[in-house]
Amino acid sequence: MNGDEAPDVPRPEGSDERYAVVAVAASAGGITALGALLGALPVGFPVPVLVVQHLDPRHETVIAHVLGRSTQLPVKLAEAGELARPGTVYVAPPNRHLLVGAAGLLSLSDSELVHFVRPSADLLFESVAGAYGARAIACVLTGTGKDGSMGVTAVKSRGGTVIAEDPESAEFKGMPQAAVGSGVVDFVLPLEEIAAVVRGLVEPADR
Repeated sequence: MNGDEAPDVPRPEGSDERYAVVAVAASAGGITALGALLGALPVGFPVPVLVVQHLDPRHETVIAHVLGRSTQLPVKLAEAGELARPGTVYVAPPNRHLLVGAAGLLSLSDSELVHFVRPSADLLFESVAGAYGARAIACVLTGTGKDGSMGVTAVKSRGGTVIAEDPESAEFKGMPQAAVGSGVVDFVLPLEEIAAVVRGLVEPADR
């Protein structure tokens, strides 16, 4: 296999349907980790990528611009009412929860903080589970706290697939460790291996 090929990844039991979305959560250390993950996804990636990165709400964010320099995929702040399109990265704006509904319709919420954070990975993952069921992939990267640990349980309960960055090699192990501690993670991987596994799951077998 060369560097441009995705590996043949065995799909966890119950996830035979074609995947339709990848949701990613990160906090401390997340900009670097997200850049590495997104940078390894190819042009024409066949599903949308929804991102929650905890940001300081007191400052205007340039996260879409920063991440856009790391990847060939278009990156934008999510807007309420738009449809999540394949091959595009949608980032939750500061201080807004990002949710997805039927047919990939995005919405933003100012509802209460969850585990002291907004946007919340838990809320994104729970909405992804409801909208996509077994066609969802949830991925938890570096970060402090435990945001995402309830949401990955929701994704798994609907037949989706859960990936966590290996806490031992993550810059901050809190979030991935909490995800692993939920007992529902399918793949625990070093950061540099996550994109290849995501591609192996998402891309058609006859590529």
